[in-house]
Amino acid sequence: MNRPFLSFLLAGRIACALFIVVLLISAVPLTVQAANSKAKVSNQPELELRGGISQPYIVKKGDTLWDIANYFFKQPTQWLKVWEQNIYITNPDLIYPGNKIWFNRKAKGKVKKSGGLTTVRRQPEIRIKPVERLESAVDTHILITALRRQDFILPEAVQAAGYVLDSQDERINYGANDRIYLKFAAPVEEGRVFDVIRTTEPVRDPTSGKIVGVLVKHLGQVRITANRGGIAEGIVLHAFEEISRGDRLKPARNISTRIVPDYPQIPLAGRIIYARNHATEVGQNQIVGINLGSANGLKTGSVLRVLKVGRIVHDAVGGAPVALPEENVGEIIVIALQKNAAIALVTHATHSINLGDAIRNQARR
Repeated sequence: MNRPFLSFLLAGRIACALFIVVLLISAVPLTVQAANSKAKVSNQPELELRGGISQPYIVKKGDTLWDIANYFFKQPTQWLKVWEQNIYITNPDLIYPGNKIWFNRKAKGKVKKSGGLTTVRRQPEIRIKPVERLESAVDTHILITALRRQDFILPEAVQAAGYVLDSQDERINYGANDRIYLKFAAPVEEGRVFDVIRTTEPVRDPTSGKIVGVLVKHLGQVRITANRGGIAEGIVLHAFEEISRGDRLKPARNISTRIVPDYPQIPLAGRIIYARNHATEVGQNQIVGINLGSANGLKTGSVLRVLKVGRIVHDAVGGAPVALPEENVGEIIVIALQKNAAIALVTHATHSINLGDAIRNQARR
């Protein structure tokens, strides 16, 4: 082996040894640095709970877990830990006023490993209170139509503000969009709306035959468009029946088309005394009159049941006639209320409803 080659081999071994020494020396500070870093992390204080609070915190309207974590720990990102430690809160996006959030305080100068939070396995609280039944407002097409053309049963004739005089084309009967002439006892302003009504036959109690009142039919509405020499001109807005000369006018009533059902608590007993268009029997979505009114404790929206008088049958065993119990055949709701009478809409019927059928309280469903 020649001398230059040996010199080269020796130089290579020295370089390798030097590389290993440098590598070992450089590893020492890395290990120390890692250890110091680890010690620094392990010695980092846990999050401290804000002082001067009472346990538990009661959630208020508008609170979020983010806001709560920011307030108590000055770290809003800790909201997840707040949620995890109060596990009875099933959804962090759904906390409600009255929910309780619990925290740990320092114990003997040290902060617990939970970071100021404690796991609370609390059972949901059960609050017992009376049931609050919210009745939905009645607002159907049938009811709105019935409300717009309310009939009335009054104890005496109506004091009208005016009456229908004639039309431009001398016709006898008028309908929607017809232009008519009107006569009033006193001047009226343009734009005012009047109900067109007609007083008809007296209404009698089908059982006693006593006159209960006078039926007033609502025929339509008219709006005043002009006044000329004491004669008013108007246009028919609605016509539920044909309007004729001599039909009376009253200021239009503002009628709410939303009626909330009401169930009277006082005992009531009345009769069906009227059916529209001289009918002797009616069914669902038809109009009836009853001999109960505000004097009996009724309200607009009062719900009542209709009962058919029980039949008289022959007792085959006892031999004497027996009256069967009253049978529930329908339900009505009051839409036009007077003192001693009311107009109602039949909202439910299992059998035909006739004049003389009984009216009683309806139990709340």
